Amino acid sequence: MRRVMERIERLADAFLWLSIAAGIAMMLHVVADFTGRFYFNRPLAGTTEIVGGWYMVAIAFLPWAWIARHDQHIVAGMFQQLGSRQVEHWLEIVCKIVTAAFIALFVWQTTGEAIAQTRAGEVLQAANMYVPVWPSRWLLPASGALMVAYLALRIVHDIAQGPQDKEAHPVEIA
Repeated sequence: MRRVMERIERLADAFLWLSIAAGIAMMLHVVADFTGRFYFNRPLAGTTEIVGGWYMVAIAFLPWAWIARHDQHIVAGMFQQLGSRQVEHWLEIVCKIVTAAFIALFVWQTTGEAIAQTRAGEVLQAANMYVPVWPSRWLLPASGALMVAYLALRIVHDIAQGPQDKEAHPVEIA
């Protein structure tokens, strides 16, 4: 199980770096468009479509597994102080199960949509060109599937480990 978890973690790190690269590329693209538009009266065609159809999708979805791995997602901690460490432990497991179930449904739906848009050859029309965006549709199910795989392994690990002091025992899958 440790090897599978290490591979998922490396893939999650790679997805995070791709997301960061997309953010940097988006900033450079927008700056180039701004510079071309206001200083040379020549904007870059398709900037809005590329930003919305490619960069923003990558920035928003690719880091999901990394966020789950580092427990950096949004947490409503109002129930965590109601009980013992045992209660908190099982509450975290239930939350991971519910999250994995919803993300699995998300993966199912976005895969169907990605297939449909791939077959249709989805494009966005810019001023004088077409920007193909169907490939970016596959980032959603890929990111979601990686997150579900990570959460599934974490659920199994957390159940097997039982409640422990988080500060004393960081997550390490054996």
